[in-house]
Amino acid sequence: MAEAYQASSLLSSLSSDGAEVELSSPVWQEIYLCALRSWKRHLWRVWNDFLAGVVPATPLSWLFLFSTIQLACLLQLDPSLGLMEKIKELLPDWGGQHHQLQGLLSAAVFASCLWGALIFTLHVALRLLLSHHGWLLEPHGAMSSPTKTWLALVRIFSGRHPRLFSFQRALPRQPVPTAQETVRKYLESVRPVLGDDAFDRATALANDFLRLHAPRLQLYLQLKSWCTSNYVSDWWEEFVYLRSRGSLINSTYYMMDFLYVTPTPLQAARAGNAVHTLLLYRHLLNRQEISPTLLMGMRPLCSAQYERMFNTTRIPGVEKDYLRHLQDSRHVAVFHRGRFFRVGTHSPNGLLSPRALEQQFQDILDDPSPACPLEEHLAALTAAPRSMWAQVRESVKTHAATALEAVEGAAFFVSLDSEPAGLTREDPAASLDAYAHTLLAGRGHDRWFDKSFTLIVFSNGKLGLSVEHSWADCPVSGHLWEFTLATECFQLGYATDGHCKGHPDPTLPQPERLQWDLPEQIQPSISLALRGAKTLSGNIDCHVFPFSHFGKSFIKCCHVSSDSFIQLVLQLAHFRDRGQFCLTYESAMTRLFLEGRTETVRSCTREACQFVRAMDNKETDQQCLALFRVAVDKHQALLKAAMSGQGIDRHLFALYIMSRLLHMQSPFLTQVQSQQWLLSTSQVPVQQTHLIDVHNYPDYVSSGGGFGPAHDHGYGISYIFMGENAITFHISSKKSSTETDSHRLGQHIENALLDVASLFRVGQHFKRQFRGEKSDYRYNFLSCKTVDPNIPTSSTNL
Repeated sequence: MAEAYQASSLLSSLSSDGAEVELSSPVWQEIYLCALRSWKRHLWRVWNDFLAGVVPATPLSWLFLFSTIQLACLLQLDPSLGLMEKIKELLPDWGGQHHQLQGLLSAAVFASCLWGALIFTLHVALRLLLSHHGWLLEPHGAMSSPTKTWLALVRIFSGRHPRLFSFQRALPRQPVPTAQETVRKYLESVRPVLGDDAFDRATALANDFLRLHAPRLQLYLQLKSWCTSNYVSDWWEEFVYLRSRGSLINSTYYMMDFLYVTPTPLQAARAGNAVHTLLLYRHLLNRQEISPTLLMGMRPLCSAQYERMFNTTRIPGVEKDYLRHLQDSRHVAVFHRGRFFRVGTHSPNGLLSPRALEQQFQDILDDPSPACPLEEHLAALTAAPRSMWAQVRESVKTHAATALEAVEGAAFFVSLDSEPAGLTREDPAASLDAYAHTLLAGRGHDRWFDKSFTLIVFSNGKLGLSVEHSWADCPVSGHLWEFTLATECFQLGYATDGHCKGHPDPTLPQPERLQWDLPEQIQPSISLALRGAKTLSGNIDCHVFPFSHFGKSFIKCCHVSSDSFIQLVLQLAHFRDRGQFCLTYESAMTRLFLEGRTETVRSCTREACQFVRAMDNKETDQQCLALFRVAVDKHQALLKAAMSGQGIDRHLFALYIMSRLLHMQSPFLTQVQSQQWLLSTSQVPVQQTHLIDVHNYPDYVSSGGGFGPAHDHGYGISYIFMGENAITFHISSKKSSTETDSHRLGQHIENALLDVASLFRVGQHFKRQFRGEKSDYRYNFLSCKTVDPNIPTSSTNL
């Protein structure tokens, strides 16, 4: 046994008197390296936190201040106005020969106190500046003189080179809106979707709530906002995600690879470069060398969600899950053909090269050994209801603790899929739909859904990312994904034969096959979980299509917000699909505040409904365009209110949780929380890292990602602006519903895009120019698609 061999090595490494230890022994060398890495990691964390905490100052500024004080003392000046003499009196009396040392120490103490006071003042000033949101209310594309002045001050107080977490201490807390304003906005939002009688009942309940319950609940909520970093985010994570008892398939979202290009067809090579890049990102993250995200290039966003990106697992519980985050992990867990492997990512010299990682993944692909009993479908348990998985996990942990720890303690999970994926010429529509479905749900047993994210590498070299939602929202994982695609393709690159650059390492050990010594008693649970996962997966209908007739550049020419443009298009398409309006969920971020996450923009407004009815009634283009602009202005006002902490739903959610904690029954809050989102929408952010030149390499953009529907009879719609001239939509629904059809809605979205765009063109000329024949023009770009031969790739899909 390996344990006995290591024990004997330990005994033989001791000298005869037991006093000396041979550090060249593998055991002690590993202990030494682990301790060294741990201390380095802790020292780097302390140093990075110190650097982030003193921004916009630097350690050199303290040295400059101390030197200035010393120079003043040499010139017989006292910049401290007698304070340094007071400090000397407090120091121990070391005699006359140490008088100069006492002077240096008192000057250092005074310089440190003055330096700390100045930094505190700068942080307070920056927090006050960042609490200003007037710039959000200005017209699109315009900037007033006060806003320019505010922006200049923000840049001055932010310093020249802020680190990832530099702004955390200066970010304001999310405000608690007034109950009266929130209720007023709520009633306004539901008016378009409720009949007169239902709206009257809702109004009566709202008035009773404001009179009976709101004052007390609001008081407690204000108290919570003073005591916590964010009055709603911790409850949102706990009650929406961690206390949810359903399958994680329902909340997972995915991200796709480049749509048109595959840098290499070699599965192991793509996995090697991608894993190496992800770990490079983690290295930058640990050193806080990732630049903080700036909204519109000026306003920093909260970076708290980045902290649990790696080394994180969602551990199931009977009533509530929790997130287990490790400070470090030096391996990844790999799944291939029903088998689990532990792949080390570091050597004593540091992170393994992409070629060495490719060698490890190729060894796994070449391993002919079959899956052990119960092992092949074990991961289906992570897709089961959480209470069920929590109970079975105790048995798994008892009998296979080492293997379970290797998976849950990994930096992230890697799935080497045995099938190809991605866009194909033969059947572009079906291939993209299948690609999205595989990323979202897989086969039910080939993803470890508990991990923070799973990297999926297909047999033809295509990539994908499946993300567990509780630890962070899409913009954060989207930043990681953009960095990964850009770095592994443009900076690391591939050799002419498709392999990773570099040479294999013959001394590298084989990947460790994980052994699951599981009892037969859990077989029924695995079978039940697998059936449930396959049922959920088989019921999801995914549809992805790239709309290439126009994109962001055309919408900019219309002088409207691109997001508002698409949201109104979705309202028009959904009305044509269902013949009615519904509550619409659009995700907006609240990361302008400390630990902010998301807020809901209720896009189905009265103004949007008036525009849709005008289009449906075939009013004149001038009338429709006027109503369109009014609806855009309304949507922009709602979006800006949500971003500035004045949204509706997170406040109502927090009030509801507070009422439950106080055992207070509120029919109004119960009605609010029981509402159904039949249309759930989100825009995938793009170009957060600016590592890909989309103008010179327009093919090298991610085709976005998607998520499942929020309701059994609803739609989930995600969209991404690919460069300047294309938009990709990801639509999902349930096959079991007789009211929804993803492909049907996709056709309505295409027609609505062209109809709305025609309002800005010359009547029917636009339709003849862009619509062409009655063919499936969504994929006509394949016939003329070219790839720049100067782009550093070895192969492409198309």
